[in-house]
Order: sequence, then C-alpha cells, then structure tokens
Amino acid sequence: MSRPAVRAAASLHQKTGSALAALLLLVPLLAGAPAAAAAGPAPDYYSRAGRPDAWSGGARMVEVATPAGRFHVWTRRVGNNPRLKVLLLHGGPAMGHDYLEAMDSFLPAAGIEYFYYDQLGAGLSDRPDDDRLWQTARFVEEVEQVRTALGLDASNFCLFGHSWGGLLAIEYALKYQANLKCLVISNMMDSVPAYNRYAATVLMPAMDPKQLALVKALEAARKTDDPRYMGTLIPMHYERHFLRRPFAAWPEPVLRSMNRVNAHVYTLMQGPSELAASGVLERWDRSADLHRIAVPTLVIGATHDTMDPNWMAGMARRLPKGEFLLAPNGSHMAMYDDQDAYMTGLVRFLKTFDR
Repeated sequence: MSRPAVRAAASLHQKTGSALAALLLLVPLLAGAPAAAAAGPAPDYYSRAGRPDAWSGGARMVEVATPAGRFHVWTRRVGNNPRLKVLLLHGGPAMGHDYLEAMDSFLPAAGIEYFYYDQLGAGLSDRPDDDRLWQTARFVEEVEQVRTALGLDASNFCLFGHSWGGLLAIEYALKYQANLKCLVISNMMDSVPAYNRYAATVLMPAMDPKQLALVKALEAARKTDDPRYMGTLIPMHYERHFLRRPFAAWPEPVLRSMNRVNAHVYTLMQGPSELAASGVLERWDRSADLHRIAVPTLVIGATHDTMDPNWMAGMARRLPKGEFLLAPNGSHMAMYDDQDAYMTGLVRFLKTFDR
C-alpha cells in the first residue's frame, strides 16, 4: 500500500533531482484536464463567510478523543460548496495527505469543496506512542469525530478513500452510512486475503525469479533496510505497479508523503513486506458485507495496480448502487499515471451529487 523504506531513496532523489521531478510533474497536471472542470467554479466557491478556518487558509486542528486520551489531527478545507463536500482519506496506513494534492488541479475548477486530512499518527497530526490506537475500529471513530467537527452531513458529505483510506472508507460506510451522500473507494480491494492471493498468483510470478528470491530472502532475514531491498523493488515492483514513471520523475507530493510516513504504524498495520500484507490488517475481509453499503459508490481500479482490477470491478457489481471506473493505463497511483481517465471519471461522479 506504501513503503516506508522508500523514504531513503526518496530523500536522495530530492537532493539530486527535485527540480527535474517538479518539472515533470507539470506534464500530467497540464495534460487533458476534465471537460467538466473547464467552466470554472461559481464565485461563491471562494467565500469564507462563517468559516472557523477563514483566517488560516482553510487549515485547522481537530480534537479527537481516543482510548489513550485527546489528540489533534490536521485538516485543510479547499473551496466552498454547501451541496458537495469531500473528505479525503489517504493511504498507507500513516502516509499522510500530501500525495493527494493532485486534486488541486481538478476539483477547484469543478467547484467541489474538499478537505485534506492527516489521520492520527500521520503527516501534520499528532503522533502518539501508544499501539492501542492503531486499530481500524478506532480510526472509524476518528473519522466520525472529524466529520462532526467539519459540519459534514448526508446533505453534502462524500467520503473518498484511497488504498488503506479505501479500506477505512468501507468500514466507515458500514457503520455510519446514514451520514453519507456518496462514497469513493479508490485502488482498494474489499479483502486483504484476496489482495495477498493476487500478489502471490499474478504479480509475483511475473517478476524475475532471482530478484524475487533476493527480496524474499531479505524479508525473511528482517533486512528490509538493506539497500538491495528497495534497489530491487523499485524497478521490479514500484515502477510497474505503484506509480508507472521512472522513480527519478515521481511527483514531489508523492515523495513528500513517503518521507513523512510513520514507519512504525505502517509496519504494525500493513507488515514489513511490500509483496503481501501481514500486520493488523492481514485478515481484514468485508467482501461478504459490501452489499450492505446502500449509498451511491464509485469504485476506482487500474489495469497495472497492486490491487486486482477485476476484483474491484466485481465490488462495484456487489454494491447496490455501485459504479466502476477503470484507469486503463494506471497503477496504484492512477491519479498521477493515468490522470486524465482517473480525474475525469472522479469529477463526473462527484458532480452528480452537486445538487
């Protein structure tokens, strides 16, 4: 779902090639903006009236209660639309909001209000040292507290989740769908065991056997900090299934997320391996419960994803009001490597609820 060990490589890249990355980032951002966004937002999109965050550029810290006490999580609002407000759940776990900043090139032009949000333990939010906190059910309650604080409700609230954020969005919808207007599950299967099977039966057999053996040997020896580990995985896995660009050209917001990842929380929940999940989430499976989510839901998959696109298409069919969007040239970060297909489909779905 994301790899904390890539931070070292990302840091090296930032020192040697950040200017190139910034230049190359402009290419996908400027190419093929969705037609739905071309007209631009209404003037009241920029209204700050009555907003408690008006003086701080839309940013505010939200207090959340947890079994370990009260902490604060960082949020930032972009825009104003009383009919359509999207809360963005980032992946990881604990990767932070930064890589979702591609939304800035598309959602404002479509008049969509949205909120960046760093979950507890990630990004600019508090990072308490208490392992009781890193459980899915506790994160669901955190999202609900953030929703309440931001004033989102069923008349306007759309929840977007990418990767781990998609898993969290599913869990939230199963408990609190009465609060939702719509839901987006991006690049996430509804079963971690099925994700592990896909990796074992489809992704790994397509890899070079010697390179795969080296990766597995380093994992078995608990030496994932060995430079050979990421040195092998970046070209063999990351550049094919995570973000289909040469690593030297990866967008700065993605590298920033990786540099800020909370490796302890990530490893505890996802596990140390990038080829399978083995942590707290190892047995998570909601495939038998997906039919209970009755709100309109867009499932986004990508042909080259770490997640099985056929499985995600099946999820859309099992949802009572499900819809599937395929990014045919994309991978796990399809919002970058198949940006036109991803953003056009996302904006079209969201605008359906701008009423």
